[in-house]
Amino acid sequence: MARRERVMTMSVEQPLWRALTAYRLLTMLYAIGLFVTAQDRFHRPWVAIGYFVVLVAWTLATLPRVANAASCTKRFLTADLIVALAGILLTPVAVEHSRIVAGGPTLPSIWTAGAVLAYAVKGGWRWAAFASLLVGVANVVQRGAFSRDTLHNVLLVCIASIAIGYVVEVARASERTLARALEIEAATRERERLARDIHDGVLQVLAMVQRRGTALGGEAAELGRMAGEQEVALRTLVAGGLVPASRASEDASQGALVRVVDEPDGLPGTSTPCDLRALLAPHAGARVSFAEPGAPVLLPPAAAKELAAAVSAALDNVRRHAGADARSWILVEDEPDAVIVTVRDDGPGIPEGRLAQAEGEGRLGVAQSIRGRLRDIGGTAELISVPGQGTEVELRVPKVSRGKAGSGR
Repeated sequence: MARRERVMTMSVEQPLWRALTAYRLLTMLYAIGLFVTAQDRFHRPWVAIGYFVVLVAWTLATLPRVANAASCTKRFLTADLIVALAGILLTPVAVEHSRIVAGGPTLPSIWTAGAVLAYAVKGGWRWAAFASLLVGVANVVQRGAFSRDTLHNVLLVCIASIAIGYVVEVARASERTLARALEIEAATRERERLARDIHDGVLQVLAMVQRRGTALGGEAAELGRMAGEQEVALRTLVAGGLVPASRASEDASQGALVRVVDEPDGLPGTSTPCDLRALLAPHAGARVSFAEPGAPVLLPPAAAKELAAAVSAALDNVRRHAGADARSWILVEDEPDAVIVTVRDDGPGIPEGRLAQAEGEGRLGVAQSIRGRLRDIGGTAELISVPGQGTEVELRVPKVSRGKAGSGR
């Protein structure tokens, strides 16, 4: 049985939810402890007791809501913040005003920060700023005046929650980026496995059918020819599928929304090399043989595409002037200082003076589509043709292009 790789979902923020759950429980007990130790200062203790009954019931009942991001809905966050704000605003009703002026804690005390932190973990720093702003306003209202202690407490909650919210956003973006990278790696490995299976099975069968059909002749020969064409097409598809696609982030703030993009052509600063073999491999077929080095043949993107276009123009000339039955050969040579691509055919060749005559008649296929393209990227094109012995086109591109396409101008 073939083994397939699957990317497992991770959650770098899950420890934050567990910490928030523990924080809510501990701060609930802390708020109750403050009330028990200072209940003699409450002139309406029954108001505080009623609020703490609601706070305990709410905290325990909503523990599953702060277990993960999916359970922590907007409706829950709104209700949770209302409970915190209600406790702050009820403090003047239950506690003597002198205690409030002296900087005494509110009824929910630091439990309120848990509600704000829930906003931060769920929605990031913007949600945290919104919730902390409401808490700050409620603290000023219950105090009846704006004091240094109130400003200190509000700023502390606000800065802490915004910082945590920002860290959560960065962690989520990093998690998505890593998950996407693992998916791409797993897909690449699966594609390579399929390519090996195709090579070991389908391609070998097609090659055998081609050989047997050619040996038997007749209708079997035609079947063998079709099998050979399909083998070349499938081999080219497999080889082209293994060429890594260029990728770029759709939105840097989201981190891992990745899409396939085209490399810019001839732009200043473009330095990512392109493998010439990937551009020439699709030309291979039953009538076109393609020979390439085992290692990548790297050129600047603009130069590689112009060279590939010149090869296409040369093959078009073969089909147009040598006939549909003519065979062609493409040879790629990667030398230390230049890349050489030779296109040869077994057609009737070009009569002497025919190219000059065609150029005079306005037919600029060789002059512009081949020589012009190579000249633009700092290369050269030489054409050798002997009547009755076919035509050979040698395209040479230096590793450092001097033309306008190679330099990006």
